[in-house]
Parts: sequence; structure tokens; C-alpha cells
Amino acid sequence: MVDASTVRGRGSRRQQLPEEVASYVRELIISGEVRPGEFLRMEPIAEAVGVSNTPVREGLLSLRSEGFVELVPRRGFVVASFTRQDVRDLFWAQAQLAGELGARAAKTITSDQLAVLETNVADYERAFDAGDQAQLAELGHQFHRQINLAANSHRLALLLGTVVSQLPNRFYAQIEGHVGGTREAHPRILDAIRKRASRQVRSLISEHILEGGEQLVGMLEERGMWADSPSTS
Repeated sequence: MVDASTVRGRGSRRQQLPEEVASYVRELIISGEVRPGEFLRMEPIAEAVGVSNTPVREGLLSLRSEGFVELVPRRGFVVASFTRQDVRDLFWAQAQLAGELGARAAKTITSDQLAVLETNVADYERAFDAGDQAQLAELGHQFHRQINLAANSHRLALLLGTVVSQLPNRFYAQIEGHVGGTREAHPRILDAIRKRASRQVRSLISEHILEGGEQLVGMLEERGMWADSPSTS
């Protein structure tokens, strides 16, 4: 006999598979590994993620609703156009929401939560010295996650999550200048939170995120993402 918790677990797993596919392909697109106009073959994606073709199709349909891919009848899924302004818009939306959450966290953060951020900053410094890119990416993500949790604004954090899900994560540490910028920005944000300076926290977080967007645009330009388009696109 299968209990209810097991059924829920299996259903949850089935729902997660298309999300894993969408995350994988989305990052291929935003990182420039696949280009606008390029068709996406389901079999290589299924093999890379470790799933069957059904969740691949479901994941690609999800990306279609987000505007990342288009479905061409009888031919399959193709990468949609993705401009510099698209990148900047995503980071702008993230900056606004994360900045507000940071401002709220500065007013509500507890001493225990503050200690977690202090440990994170110290660990980031050690990972920087060691050149551990995977650890740097994870610590960078956790720093902002802890601030979002400290804000005690669940609905706003969920809205931020919908934006962040469309942004890269795995290769942040590879973006030129991002690691060094984070190494400088996070201690400043932490210091402003300690001082309960909510306006300063909002400004610092927003500037930090927008800078990351410009760094990503620069990296994609170097990879030739928009080689045939004007710089204002």
C-alpha cells in the first residue's frame, strides 16, 4: 500500500523534471551557448538533464510562455531573439525587488541572521583566495537568500523568485569582474544592514545587481551574441 506522502512525493518529482529542463535550457540561452534562431534538439537535452523526452517538451513549452523559445510547426523549438535590453530588464526587475527586501531586512534582521551573513562574507573571502568558483557562486546566492528571508516579506520574495528563475546562476563566477565586485559589495551591504541603514541597503543592493547585469551583457557581447545587431538593441 502506498501512503499519501509517497504519492505527493512522486507527483512533486514529476513536476520538478520539466522545471529542471527549463532551468538547464534557460541558462544555455542566457549564457550564449545557444543562439537566437538555433533549433533545440530534444534528445541531447534529455540526455544532459537525465530525463525522457516528455519532460523536455514540457520544459520547453514553459520556456515558450516566458518568451525564451518559439515553437515552429512541424520543426520543433527554436531559440527566440534575446536582446541586451531583455538582459537589462531582467536585472532591473531583480534590483528593484531585492533592494526593497534588503531595506526591509535592515529593519527586521535578528542577531542570529546577522551572524549568518557575517559568516557568509568571511567564507566568500576564503573561497576567493582558493579560487573555488562553485563555492563562490553558492555563497553569493546564499548571501542574498538570507537577506530575503530576514525581510519577512514572503509574497515579495516569491515575486523576486519568479524573476530570478529567469536569470543565470551556474556561471556567475565566470563573468568577468563579477566575483571581485561581489567581494567588495557584500561587505558594504552587510555593514549597512548592521547600521540599520535601510535606504543605503536598498541602494547598494540595487547597484550591485544592476552592475551584474552590465557585466553579463559585456560577456555576451564578447561571445558574439549580438555581433550582427546594433549596441542599443
